Amino acid sequence: MSKDENIAALVRFGNAVNSGNLADLRNVISADSLDNDPSPDQGRGPEGYIRMFTETRQAFPDFNVDVVKLLADDDSVAFAYTMTGTHKGNFMGIPGTGRKVKIRGLQISRFENGKMVERWGSSDQLGILQQIGAKAQGAS
Repeated sequence: MSKDENIAALVRFGNAVNSGNLADLRNVISADSLDNDPSPDQGRGPEGYIRMFTETRQAFPDFNVDVVKLLADDDSVAFAYTMTGTHKGNFMGIPGTGRKVKIRGLQISRFENGKMVERWGSSDQLGILQQIGAKAQGAS
């Protein structure tokens, strides 16, 4: 695939996540896609992502990911992002607080034939917990 095709696939992924049209992830994630940094109980392939983002959107109904910096080649797309949302539902066992969160993260996605086949990533989960009041600033 070309760099532009990989970026277009990533844009489709982002649109599905940000809009909440998570079924669209089936069109951009390979059935046997490997997530090297999965959420607990995420599972493989598009169904794993649908489950994870469903839970995330239940906790943060206005969940949104904005790409800040993007690099791409003929195999992969790497990007830094900012995630925002308002904590209105259960997140990691913590009931909604109404607090807004803003964190950063990084992701590298590898594509084949227009679909994501592998992902590496990291989001600031501690930052989310601190911002919703679940972990005190500076606590270990």
